[in-house]
Amino acid sequence: MISSFVAKPFSRLCFPILISSLSAFNSPTTSFNPCSSQGLCYLAHHLFDEFPQTDIPSLNCRLTSYVRSCRQSDAWSLFCRMHRSFSPLTAHTLTAVLAACSALPTSEYGRLVHGLIIKTGAYPGIVTKTAILDMYSKCGLLDDSVKVFEEMEMRDVVAWNSLLSSFLREGLAEEALNVFVEMKREKMEFSEFTLCSVLKACAALEDFRLGKQVHGVVVVMNRDMLVLGTALVDFYSSVGCISEAMKVYTSLNCRKDDIMLNSLISGCVRNKRYEEALSLMSKMRPNAIALTSALHACSENSDLWIGKQIHCVSIRRGLTSNTQLCNILLDMYAKCGKVLNARTVFDGMCHKNVVSWSSMIQTYGSHGDGLKAFELFKMMVEGRTGVLPNSVTFLSVLSACGHSGLVQQGQECFYLAKEKYSSCLGPEHYACFIDVLGRAGKIDDVWSLFHDMETCGVKVTSEIWAAVLNACSHNQDVTRGEFAAQKLLQLDPNKAGNFVLASNFYASIGKWDSVDELRRIMNAKGLRKLEKARSLLLASSAG
Repeated sequence: MISSFVAKPFSRLCFPILISSLSAFNSPTTSFNPCSSQGLCYLAHHLFDEFPQTDIPSLNCRLTSYVRSCRQSDAWSLFCRMHRSFSPLTAHTLTAVLAACSALPTSEYGRLVHGLIIKTGAYPGIVTKTAILDMYSKCGLLDDSVKVFEEMEMRDVVAWNSLLSSFLREGLAEEALNVFVEMKREKMEFSEFTLCSVLKACAALEDFRLGKQVHGVVVVMNRDMLVLGTALVDFYSSVGCISEAMKVYTSLNCRKDDIMLNSLISGCVRNKRYEEALSLMSKMRPNAIALTSALHACSENSDLWIGKQIHCVSIRRGLTSNTQLCNILLDMYAKCGKVLNARTVFDGMCHKNVVSWSSMIQTYGSHGDGLKAFELFKMMVEGRTGVLPNSVTFLSVLSACGHSGLVQQGQECFYLAKEKYSSCLGPEHYACFIDVLGRAGKIDDVWSLFHDMETCGVKVTSEIWAAVLNACSHNQDVTRGEFAAQKLLQLDPNKAGNFVLASNFYASIGKWDSVDELRRIMNAKGLRKLEKARSLLLASSAG
């Protein structure tokens, strides 16, 4: 094997021979491609680091290798070196670096590459344009994705699928279906990915009729049912038609994989078809993924009985060493109100990650035991756990302290985050800490913190203004409360909750004219109806 060959010292003598054959080594038709095999990924990086590559195919191969092994920063650095050395921007180069940009912390990297393509006049073919579209989509920039798509002269099924995914990522299922209708109008051939995306949109809209029609298309087109079978099971489970999901599963002649079965088990639990779920689990050797999926459904329904049954199965199968499974077990017990059971799971975990600690802290906080939440947080940061808190951890602690009136502990948590973990602090943490201070009657400290935020350049969001207004309402701070109300409604004038908060503030200080004026504006904007519609939508999706 080549991996054992490279590991030997004398193999370095053969490197010049390998270097001389780089063009063949990097050819897409070559049978050995180190980037294509996950098992040889380390070897590929080792060879790349040894070779003084200057030719474009080698550099592109290295770039692709970095992207596939999730070394996005290395991929970006290599691309920058290639650009500085005036290497030509091939389609291979651009698609690889755009894929890396999708996973980098900010969309500015992708914008730079897009701008570079325009500035240099490099003609982006359909593959590169689709990569740009996909990059904007994964960065959450829907408008940019749509603009790129509209500017494409030629569109293949991959480009259409990318646009479909863009709308689905933003939760715009109806718009995604409109894209599908447009594909039909353009007589574009559907791929398995297209039909899977449409089924997801149908599930999001709970559109049984359209989903059934898509099922008919799947049957007529005779496509790969191993992929589409799982999508159909997901769809029927989402709309509450477990019998149809079971029919799909039992009627498949193709090989049924664990993913499909896991989806079916999860659907049975979500729809409270516990006998079917347990029957399916008894016919297979449940893996951690299957049990995790089922427990997710238990958490959604707060179904303690079936959750305990699945917990027993996980113990019998020896799966309790799986951190992800234990995390969802903890969450399930917490949502069912069983704090002691959640703590038992937490204490028995072999490997606790930041999700484990944050979930247990949040469990104590949501059940009114802020002191235990803070004590657990102290154990996490002061003990030898090897786990660092993240933004969710700090938010959970601050929320717990606020609801339990633990001002000193809240201050300790906030200033620890500010001194040692400043990257974890966002506007939502400031809003939460303002709430802690406001509930404790420390209105002057609230404004001191607010001015400190402005000095530090923290973005003042509507969430922060809402917290400030709430603090003023608690402490009858009329003048500054009116100022906060004005700022809140200026910053986010289309959210009914902000009007309700401002209206309650004015009512608390006896300004009934202002209350009537705000209600008039709400009615004129139709905000009451909007909030009611959203509530109905949430209720239907929860059911």
